[in-house]
Amino acid sequence: MDAGVSNMPDFTVITPNLNHGRFLADCLASAVSQEGVTLEHLVMDGGSTDDSAAVVAAHPHATWIQQADNGMSQAINRGFDRARGEWVMWLNADDCLKPGALAGLLEVLRSSSEDVVYGDFDFIAEDGGHLRSLRLPGWSTFVHVHHHCYIGSTAAFYRKASVIDAGFRLREDFRYVMDGEFYARLHQAGKTFLHVPRSLAEFRLHGGNASMRHLGRSGDMEAVLKAERQHVESRAIRRVHGITLFEDPYLNGLVDGLLWIVAKSWKQVLKIKS
Repeated sequence: MDAGVSNMPDFTVITPNLNHGRFLADCLASAVSQEGVTLEHLVMDGGSTDDSAAVVAAHPHATWIQQADNGMSQAINRGFDRARGEWVMWLNADDCLKPGALAGLLEVLRSSSEDVVYGDFDFIAEDGGHLRSLRLPGWSTFVHVHHHCYIGSTAAFYRKASVIDAGFRLREDFRYVMDGEFYARLHQAGKTFLHVPRSLAEFRLHGGNASMRHLGRSGDMEAVLKAERQHVESRAIRRVHGITLFEDPYLNGLVDGLLWIVAKSWKQVLKIKS
């Protein structure tokens, strides 16, 4: 990371954290090692009781802000409120930027007019080992709403002037698919999206991922209710931003299944065309 202080850094990196100290050092190191750019790194901590504070203290480029919150969405929104960079992203405490990702991306950002720019990313294991690389298609609101949120928030960047300064924030009542709702709402507001076909970040898979915790079947009522909450958020996005033909939720559920298949197929077409 370039030395010196700028009134407006190239990037603001926001890292929400709660007791993820075991991964946080990798996250911070991946940011401070970015060369050819200026950045500020805000660690928004919700009240960790592990070694997170000590980890951040060992990385003086980062700003530690600890305040009780009602969830990750509020922590990220507070980071949005403080952000000074021309481009803003959130990098989860268990994720990492690829070496040289920001410098390479900055050339594209300076010549683009889009509001949201996103790249590809890799999945890594809990120990950091590579699992697989994900190559994404260009933006399609149909695929995004009716198949799944395929933009990795850890590899997505928002133009401060047109997104953050315009007042767009995550819905704090969303716990799992807050990024999916955010992107759908930005699209509805006329914001533009650009896919950059290069791998920018690493998404770590482990037992504590918010979006992965409740995907399995279980005879435990509490676990099932948590899983249903995640599905309800995705369903709400479809009802507001997608195709809804009936008032009856069960009939809409049947249509959702058919549209999911169509959207999945269209996603493959888009990947070929990219």
